[in-house]
Amino acid sequence: MRDHLYFYIDGQWVDPVEPKTAEVINPATEQVAGHIALGSVADVDKAVAAARRAFPTWSETTRNQRLDLLRAIQAEYQRRLPDLGAAIREEMGAPSGLANGFHVGLGAGHLQTAIELLENFAFEELRGATLIRREPIGVCALITPWNWPMNQTCVKVFPALATGCTMILKPPQLAPFSAQILAEIIDAAGIPAGVFNMVQGQGSVIGTALSTHEDVDMISFTGSEPVGVQIQKDAATTVKRVGLELGGKSAFIVLDDAALADNVTGATAGMMGNSGQTCSAGSRLLVPAARLDEALAAAKAAADAVTVGDPAGDVAMGPVVSKAQYNIIQDYIAKGVAEGATLIAGGPGRPDGIDKGWFVRPTIFLGDNDMVIAREEIFGPVLVIIPYDDVDDAVAIANDSPFGLAGYVNGLDTSLVHAIARRLRTGWVSMNGGLDFHAPFGGYKRSGNGREWGEFGFHEYLEVKSMLGYA
Repeated sequence: MRDHLYFYIDGQWVDPVEPKTAEVINPATEQVAGHIALGSVADVDKAVAAARRAFPTWSETTRNQRLDLLRAIQAEYQRRLPDLGAAIREEMGAPSGLANGFHVGLGAGHLQTAIELLENFAFEELRGATLIRREPIGVCALITPWNWPMNQTCVKVFPALATGCTMILKPPQLAPFSAQILAEIIDAAGIPAGVFNMVQGQGSVIGTALSTHEDVDMISFTGSEPVGVQIQKDAATTVKRVGLELGGKSAFIVLDDAALADNVTGATAGMMGNSGQTCSAGSRLLVPAARLDEALAAAKAAADAVTVGDPAGDVAMGPVVSKAQYNIIQDYIAKGVAEGATLIAGGPGRPDGIDKGWFVRPTIFLGDNDMVIAREEIFGPVLVIIPYDDVDDAVAIANDSPFGLAGYVNGLDTSLVHAIARRLRTGWVSMNGGLDFHAPFGGYKRSGNGREWGEFGFHEYLEVKSMLGYA
């Protein structure tokens, strides 16, 4: 049983101002895995005050001082890798291989990237007689989601530290265990008091208090579109900078060539990874209409091959994060059937042989782009296959979405792949796979604003000052 009933404020583990707790449920067992303290506005005030006090000193530290801290954090992070993986498996049901692999590896990658960038990042440059100076924006509130807890926490915390900001982290209530360990890692690395603070609790309480707080200079939020809209509204009264990485309904375009079956198989398996709980997931699979039967057969075989079960075992897919999320996904599957989509694989209910835990069947529909299941983010292992007539049709379907977070194009003709990628109205396009920690990540349209990852992630936390007549 994991009981985390303290907050990390001003360099110390402290009791909440008002004692109140919540259960954390293991989604694979439906049993209580632990408890966390629920913070209040008073806890936020304490954390913000600590960050504000620490900012003048931390913002003036040297590059080497911040590098020393990040490297100390890196050593502690490596030491605690098994603990982080176990926590992620327990809090969100990620299979052991995924939790101990990609989940913790993404956090480590963002930390290494922050170190690499900080070594040579140009905080000042002379343009003629004017010095352009990039300075830390101030006190930052970092509000993170549950679906990739280390990825989306580390991609905020480490660039903020590297650029000289102080911060308050508000972890997700559904998956708080790994953030607790990260706070222990940062504390053990010797971070100065007040630079990093963490308050657990409900988003409606802690997130609102941070968004409206006079002494918070920036909000960085990853999560759903409705919450992001509310944060923008709350932050408007104090004219904060707001960085948002929101939802997606990304198109995965498979071209008509000899690799079609393999690309459909890979796209389907990728969609089911992390139980479909990925904002950038390729949840709309666009395939050539002339080869629809072949594509459907490959997709069905791939979905049927996904092993689902106890995340402690050797499985590809665990449960979704909660009963509420399970019910939302089941509702979308029912909507797909009701609006006439053809069920290719999976369907309602739990997989055969599983009667406990929030497990969803890997599900595939054949549908069209006007259906609800193709318009709204389901955030579960539900893939919609949509046929296209030609390349222009594929691009039009891909761009016909209120979201614009990610896109995928796979095919053997690299020139054509490149041409299609240029036409997609999304902030991030993966062509034939690959991962780059230095590439900016973020969305067009209702998928948010601003960019994280790499150098662009540093700029999120910096103000630009012009010093005229410097030379």
